[in-house]
Amino acid sequence: MKFKKFGGTEQKVYDLIKPITDELGYFLWDVCYEKEGAMWYLRVFIDQDEGITIADCERATAPISDILDKEDPISQSYMLEVGSAGLERELVKEEHFEVCCGDKVRIRFIREKDGEKEITATLSSADKDGVCVTLENGEEKKYPLADIAFVKLYLDF
Repeated sequence: MKFKKFGGTEQKVYDLIKPITDELGYFLWDVCYEKEGAMWYLRVFIDQDEGITIADCERATAPISDILDKEDPISQSYMLEVGSAGLERELVKEEHFEVCCGDKVRIRFIREKDGEKEITATLSSADKDGVCVTLENGEEKKYPLADIAFVKLYLDF
């Protein structure tokens, strides 16, 4: 795992829409520009303390679509999707880890670590060298980013 670095298109879109999401009171969680099959998708993930509803997604879509139509940062056709980052969202950027310090996370390893393929723990910190967590037994551990497939928020239902 590496911290996500935006590609040129994602960075342009992020810079264009961040003022809009801020003005609407949403936290711009992520922007993904991906090809699936023959189609390109521009996915914008938003969040707020109260959670995101379909109405929030609709409210954000119109002004985001307007600025993208006006500035035209993407030359080819694509589908715009605005949605919630989700309850068990993946942490991919340094700021995600900062915002989620103290939260419970699920870490999946590329290969087994200490006999485990996946653990749940409390996130303490993260940097370019690894992710620090407190295990359920109180032990502090740091796992190198290179050993991690993903880190997601964990909700115990």
